[in-house]
Amino acid sequence: MLQLAGGMSRLGTESAFEVLARANALRAQGRSIVALSIGQPDFQTPAHIVEAGIKALRDGHHGYTPANGIPEVRQAVADDLNKRHGITTVDPNNVLIVPGGKVTMYFAIMMFGEPGAEIIYPNPGFPIYESTIKFSGATPVPLPLLEENGFGFKAEDVLSRITPKTRLIIVNSPANPTGGIVEKDEIDKLVKGLEKHPNVAIMSDEIYSEMLYDGKVHTSLLKYPQIADRLIMLDGWSKTYAMTGWRMGYSVWPKSLIEHATRLCINVHSCVNAAAQWAGVAALTGPRDDVNKMMVAFDERRRFTVSELNKLPGVSCIVPYGAFYAFPNIKGTGFKSKALEVALLDEAGVASIAGTSFGSFGEGYLRISYANSIENIGEAIKRIGSFLEKRKAA
Repeated sequence: MLQLAGGMSRLGTESAFEVLARANALRAQGRSIVALSIGQPDFQTPAHIVEAGIKALRDGHHGYTPANGIPEVRQAVADDLNKRHGITTVDPNNVLIVPGGKVTMYFAIMMFGEPGAEIIYPNPGFPIYESTIKFSGATPVPLPLLEENGFGFKAEDVLSRITPKTRLIIVNSPANPTGGIVEKDEIDKLVKGLEKHPNVAIMSDEIYSEMLYDGKVHTSLLKYPQIADRLIMLDGWSKTYAMTGWRMGYSVWPKSLIEHATRLCINVHSCVNAAAQWAGVAALTGPRDDVNKMMVAFDERRRFTVSELNKLPGVSCIVPYGAFYAFPNIKGTGFKSKALEVALLDEAGVASIAGTSFGSFGEGYLRISYANSIENIGEAIKRIGSFLEKRKAA
């Protein structure tokens, strides 16, 4: 029998892909399935971005690129971040282009995680955080995100979990799976409190930074020079520009860490697809009409989704202010999260994700992605309602 390394038993997964596979298998059997599970925009990549990728191929961009990304895309990232966040501090030399957001998570966690170390992460949160922390051998320290706080963290809760073993803190706003955000005053308090912990690094997952509603404004940790020497900022193209399949992400690293991160790139994936990088330049420097239209549609769906979910028996849902997820409380239905996820898919033909797929503090919730048409969302929630009414009557 083959003997795997012990760390393989600690490596988790991302349930959204498992649910998608099950939903597709049921469709193949002729079942009608409405998917509110996968976290990707249901829009096409804007045409000018696609054309830039095609042009790059026609122009002969077929070879390896620098491991950290072509200079043009790193400059475009730096310019975009400086403009969006009203700063001048992002240096293209500290920008790393990677194939998707998970790469930055993995690099940051593996850089600081080892047996005896602790890493603080949001719970419920993106499942790869906890999975990779465990894989590294470090101890995952969950930071509970509570409905009563709008699923945003409180600075004092983060700071209270720091010990002499803490190496890295992961924060995510706007958040997956909850759609929660953290207001500027809490970010201010967190940064102030971190002054007492100069040896702790921070990874700020800001992949949904351009997906906010109701006038909310994103506060990037890049705006705080006092933590610049230990901040890793994660963002990318997948969500904002409907480019999930292009596998394009980026991160900003402190000067002291960028060489280490680049060496990891060389060891892991060599470089990012050349043509995709030119498409990334076009996304950041081109027109935003399609992006704006997409956000108008998401906002309409968000309002509709929350309104309809709150009509369901035993379900309540607070308003999310970011990303494209709702995180309804289903405790009143009598179901545990995983049991309801399975029953809705098998019996009602609705694909959703159990809150526990995002950590133990997700028990009693479901993640609903409104990256689908209002018609499909309406049909899915109608099916959920019928299912719950039948179970209540039984």
